[in-house]
Formats: sequence, structure tokens, C-alpha cells
Amino acid sequence: MSPQPAADGPQLSPLARTQLVALALCGAVVTANAYYIHPIVAPVADTFGVSDALIGIVPAMNQMALALGIFFLLPLGDRVSNQTLVRVTVAGQLGAVAMMALAQQFWLFVIGSSFLGFFTIAPYLLPAFVSNRVDPGQLGYATAILTTGIIGGILLARVGAGLIGEFIGWRAVYAVAALLMLAICFLLPRVMTSQGEEQSAEPCPEESYFELLQSMCPLIVREPDILVAGAIQGLNFGIFLSVWLGLGLYLTSSEMGYGVDTVGYLAAVTIVSLVTTPRLGRLADRIGARRGRVYLASLQVGATGLFVLFGHSLGLLIIPLMITNLLGPVIDITGRMTFLSKDAGIRTRLMTIYIVIMFLGGGAASWAGTLAYDLAGWSGNAGLAIIMALTMFLLALWDHIRHKGSLSSGHSAGI
Repeated sequence: MSPQPAADGPQLSPLARTQLVALALCGAVVTANAYYIHPIVAPVADTFGVSDALIGIVPAMNQMALALGIFFLLPLGDRVSNQTLVRVTVAGQLGAVAMMALAQQFWLFVIGSSFLGFFTIAPYLLPAFVSNRVDPGQLGYATAILTTGIIGGILLARVGAGLIGEFIGWRAVYAVAALLMLAICFLLPRVMTSQGEEQSAEPCPEESYFELLQSMCPLIVREPDILVAGAIQGLNFGIFLSVWLGLGLYLTSSEMGYGVDTVGYLAAVTIVSLVTTPRLGRLADRIGARRGRVYLASLQVGATGLFVLFGHSLGLLIIPLMITNLLGPVIDITGRMTFLSKDAGIRTRLMTIYIVIMFLGGGAASWAGTLAYDLAGWSGNAGLAIIMALTMFLLALWDHIRHKGSLSSGHSAGI
């Protein structure tokens, strides 16, 4: 890959394929930390003696803290080198994971999960780092490699946590995670600097850190569509999190009687999304982002309805799980497509707003999912997923009609 020169700066060293793969693997490990809780949520609740409703605060605080971390820490990537920021944040993750492994009180476990979320910004720094070190014609390929690492990390986290949690115990899951993060603390900064890039090679905009933060509100007023895109993705992500947390409680309950390893095995079937996501993404290119999002959201409504119908059977549950896991990433892609064609100078901040809303929605849905399960069992959890899917569809449909209407008005006015 040919290096891409930084604006008003020196030529950056080229990024080798081995470096790109190593960065994807590091991104997978870093991302996985937030998803270990899914299959082991029931034994964690039992250890600390908390209810199914209360245990939901763990993933909820993790996702909300991640939203805060992205908002407050990610802009620093434009002021200091990515290498420096990565070193600090992965070290913070290591400390947080170790705290979760050793916590003897529930509140310490929640604090550890919150710190873990706040420092999980490395996966969002890596694309910017890579984009300055590959040829523009290879950027799509490089981004796909990083995205595959993230998706793979989520899948392997749930499978690995299920197996380790069943046969060794849930604390061993976080002990292994701490060892992996220790390796990342040494590996990731070295991969990012192995070609001798100087920190001064990183771009540094004219705006100060606080000016970048302050620019978010006027940008929302100027580009209100980002709120719609973020809300739709928050619901989409919320379905994913609430359903998997509900499954972790439901399948290990006395009603179903499975071990936590079964939740991990069930997660493995969704690996097919690694293959289908790029193909469905090309379909969105052909039919348009907003129209495609309406179609996908309507299918998601039907898929969540199957959770209620098939809830009695582990084998049948695989059907809606596969459908929702196929549709979810593509709905995310269509949402990003609605604003990534905007002016290049605001895309990063639009993406920051989008991701913050997504994780706030995911955090709220995580807690709501376990609360719904505590109140009404699997039917309550599945019912919540249906409500979120229906709301997402209506928002997508309204946005499509509104946007189509504005285009028609523009054409009629001679624009």
C-alpha cells in the first residue's frame, strides 16, 4: 500500500498488510471487552446477589460511559498523536478489566465496567490512523479489514466467555481479558510506530479541543438529520444488546436449563454476518440509503416478532437471531451513508454525534432489556425488542418520506 501524505505535513510511512491485520486483531481484543458480559450475565448476578433487573446496570453504564469517552476523548485525536492516546486508553482498559475480575462488591464491578467503557475508544482512533497511511484506492479495503476485526471480536467474545464461564467461572473470563489487554498494551503502540512515524506527523487542526467540543451543538442545529440517524441506530443497537442480555438470562434459567456455554455457541451462528454485510451494503448503494433503511427496518420488525413465537425452542430461536444479526450491521451502514456524503470538514464530528447517540441508546436498552425480563420473562424482553423495531421503522419511514418530499420541492422550485 502506498502512503497517503498528511495535509501540510511530512510523508507518512506506508502501512504494510501485516500491520493492518495486526491492528484489526488489536481492535478485536479491545472491542471484545464490552461483550463478555452477554453470556455470563446470569452467574455474575448470582455471585453478587442482585436481581435480573439490577444486573442490567453493568452493560448500561458501560455503553453510556463509552458514549462519554467518545465525546470527550475522541476529539483529542486531533490534538495529540493517536499513538499517545492509544497508549493511555488501552492502559485504562487494562486497569478496568482487572478491577472487574477482582471486584468483591457489585458497585466496584459496575465502576470497573464504566471505566472500561470510557476508555474504549481505540477502535475509533484506528480508522483515522490507517486512513493517513494507505493509498486512497485501498481505503475501502483497509476499513473493511478493521470492521471485520471489530465484528469478529464481538462474536468471539461471546463464544469465548460462554465456554470459559461455564467450565472455569466468570471471573476467569475477565482474568483472560486482562492478560489479553496486557499484551495489547505492548503490541498496539509498537504496531502503530513500527515504521518510525513521528508524533508530529499527526494532523493538528486550528481549532482547540474545547472549540471542537463547542462546535457540536451548532452542528446539530445545522444538520438535524444526524439526530434521526443516531436515534435509528440507537434503537437498532439497543435491539442487539437487549436481546442478547435477555438470552443470557433466559437460556440459563430454570425454564430452559442450559449452561452459559450454550449462549456462546448460539452467538457463533451469527458469524455469517461477516460475509453478508458487504453484499447487503452494495444493495443499499443501488437502492439508496434511506429507502434501503426503510426496507431493512420493516424486516427487523418481523424478525423481532419471531422471538415471541419461537421463544419456546432453542433451535427455532436461531432463525430470528440470524435475521436480526444480518440486518443490524446493514441498517448501521445505511445510517452512516446519510451523512458521510456531507462536507469533509464536518464528517468526523457528525460521526462522533452519531456514535454517541448510538451508545446512549444501547446503554438505555441494555438496562431496559434486563428490566423487561425481570418483570415479564422472555416475553417481556422480546416485546421490548418489537417496540424498538417498530419505532425504528416508523422513524426510518418518516425520514424517507420527509427527505423525498424535500427533494421533490427542490426540483419543483427549479433547484
